[in-house]
Amino acid sequence: MIEFLTPVSKPVIAHREVLPVGTIGKQLFVHTIKGELPDLEDVKFAIFGCKENRRDIDYMGLDVQFDTVRMSLYGLYPGNWKHTIADLGDIEKGASVEDSYFAVKAVTAALLKKNIIPIILGASQDALYAQYRAYDGVASMINMVNIDTRFDLGDAEAAITNKSYVGKIIIDKPYNLFNYSVLGYQSFFNPPQEIALMEALYFDTHRLGAVTADIKDVEPIFRNADLVSMDISAIKSAELGSYNKENPNGFDGREICAISRYAGISNKVSSFSLFEITDFTTSRSGAMLLGQVVWYFIEGVNFRVSDDDFTDKKHYTTYKVPIDDEVLIFKKSSKTGRWWIELPFISNIDNKLKSSTLLPCTYGEYLGATNQEIPERWLKARRKNEV
Repeated sequence: MIEFLTPVSKPVIAHREVLPVGTIGKQLFVHTIKGELPDLEDVKFAIFGCKENRRDIDYMGLDVQFDTVRMSLYGLYPGNWKHTIADLGDIEKGASVEDSYFAVKAVTAALLKKNIIPIILGASQDALYAQYRAYDGVASMINMVNIDTRFDLGDAEAAITNKSYVGKIIIDKPYNLFNYSVLGYQSFFNPPQEIALMEALYFDTHRLGAVTADIKDVEPIFRNADLVSMDISAIKSAELGSYNKENPNGFDGREICAISRYAGISNKVSSFSLFEITDFTTSRSGAMLLGQVVWYFIEGVNFRVSDDDFTDKKHYTTYKVPIDDEVLIFKKSSKTGRWWIELPFISNIDNKLKSSTLLPCTYGEYLGATNQEIPERWLKARRKNEV
C-alpha cells in the first residue's frame, strides 16, 4: 500500500514539532518520508486522507487538503488510551477516478487484514464505494451505517457521484451488503421514491428529529455495524464555522461527537470515515470539531467491552415477554447493561437465518414490550429475513 500514499505535509510536521508534550501529535507515528511508512506492528488506528473529489456534483477544479483537521487532532490530548495511532498521509488524485478508488480499496483492505482500523479523511463521499469494496475477501456480509442528510441511493445504472453511489453498492457483485442504515436524514433532501425504496428493502432510516430526541437510541444501530461513514454536511452549518455548506439543520457538536463515540464502542466497527471535507483553513472551529469527532471515535474503541458472549448464563439475564401469540426474549448484559432481543429461527418458511440470532436493542424497547408494543426493529428484521 506504500506506493499509494504520500507523506503528511510539511506544515503539519512543523506544527507537530511545536506541540506540547503529551498531545496526540507527539505520540502518533507519522509518515514523513516518501516510501517509508511507520512500523505498524502494534498500531490500532491508521489515519489517511483521500483527495479525490472529481465526482462531486459541484466540482469546480478545486483541490482539497486536510492539514487544518490534522493539526486540530494532533493538538488534542489523548484519554486513558491503550491503543497506538499512525498517520499514513494522503492518497492523491489518480490519473482517473477509478485509480483513486483502487488506491482507497487497496490501502483500506491492507489495513483491515492487519486488524488495523482505517480512519479515512475524504473529499467527496463517492469514495465510500471504494471503502466498502475493501471488504471483498475480508468479510462475507457487511452492515454499513451512514450519518448523512441523504440516502445517496441514486441511479445504479448511471455514473457514481458523491450523491449517488449506494445503488452501485447494492447491485454490484460481489453482493456483500446485508444492511444499510442512515442516521439523521432530512426528508426534504430525499426524493419520495428513494424513501419508499429504503422501506421496501427493509433498510434502517432514522430521521434527524428522531435521533436528536434521544441520542442514546442510536447506540444499538452501531453494535452490528462493520463500516461507519459520515458526510460532514449532516452537521449543521453553524457548527462548522465559516465552512460553506447550506444546511441550517443538522447535528450539533455534542450530538455528532456522541454519535462518533457510539460508533467507537461498537465491538464490530472496523473502519470509519469522514467525507465531504474540503479546506478548513478559514474555519478553525470547524476543523477542531472534526478533530474532536475523530478523537471521540478513538476514545470509544479504547473503551470497548466484550459483552456479547451468551454461552455463559452468568454474563447475562434473560427476560421473556408474552405479546399476543409471540414470546419475545430479551437478554441484558451483566457487564455493560446493554440489551438484545432474540430473532427466532422459523423452520417452516424460507428463512435467511439458519438459527436464532440476537438483535441489539434498547432498554426502552424492552419496556415497550412489557406494554404490549412489539419493537419495530424486531418486526423489520423478521420481515427482511423472510423475504
